[in-house]
Amino acid sequence: MSKPTILVTGAGGQIGTVLTESLQKRYGSDQVIATDIRPAASSNGIFEQLDIMNRDRLSQLIKDYKITQIYHLVAILSAKGEKDPLRTWQINMDSLFNVLEAARTHNIDRIFFPSSIAAFGPNAPAFNTPQFSYLDPTTVYGISKVAAENWCNYYFVKYGLDIRSLRYPGIISYQSKAGGGTTDYAVDIFRAALDHGKFTCFLKADSKLPMIYMEDAVRATMELMECPSNQIKVRTSYNLAGLSFTPQEIADEIKKHLPDFTIQYEPDFRQAIADSWPASIDDSKARKDWGWQPTFDLAKMTEEMLGQLRKKVDV
Repeated sequence: MSKPTILVTGAGGQIGTVLTESLQKRYGSDQVIATDIRPAASSNGIFEQLDIMNRDRLSQLIKDYKITQIYHLVAILSAKGEKDPLRTWQINMDSLFNVLEAARTHNIDRIFFPSSIAAFGPNAPAFNTPQFSYLDPTTVYGISKVAAENWCNYYFVKYGLDIRSLRYPGIISYQSKAGGGTTDYAVDIFRAALDHGKFTCFLKADSKLPMIYMEDAVRATMELMECPSNQIKVRTSYNLAGLSFTPQEIADEIKKHLPDFTIQYEPDFRQAIADSWPASIDDSKARKDWGWQPTFDLAKMTEEMLGQLRKKVDV
């Protein structure tokens, strides 16, 4: 495959910030066009302001830069989405349709769309949730992801559009703040531990959820997109797993580095969301089809997060 020219929507978000930088390193800064509705605070490459709801503007950028791949990362996440369900549905679905139609019209080679463990619901097996499982999400974010997965498969079957997707677990990173998801506590806890020595968690101590470290998530995304088309067997979205832990387990790991750290629990509306999600994920299809393997466990991730955040805040 020749060197792609890539457009990233939502490049200023938690995933987009890191993924865009990784794509620039891999393919060159002039080959990656970062876009977001907000102006870029800083950019090492090409940035274009884009409201993804503006299909004409999207099409113009595709033509101007001769785009061959799109990474569509725009979405309102689970906890934030529950505060305005109808707007969440509109943004999440209409933005996807704009990308799918633009990709179909302009013969885009490949598209990446992120799904989520939020696509599962209370009737899916809680442990080692299989690739093909019952999908009955309890949030509008999850509902939009299930619908989007099926639309992506529809565009693949009907139009031959090469769309690839991952069901991300909670993503943990030091590079940027989390964006309003139910798994965000696992990012915020590290900052609070360093800044204040204590943390109040909005989930119960034993709420186990699937997570993944950002470095693994980005690598999985790029490996999937670089995989030959004939190896991609799942055209809805691949299960992706990194590690699973509870708030108490991550707190105990942090205490190995910061012995005085304390945690308390004040569950809120996000507890019900977490209770409807899997505790662990079976990603054997991803491992078999394109060789996925995570590299970070809880101990390695905790050491990396604390070390990187210390550098950022000069602790």
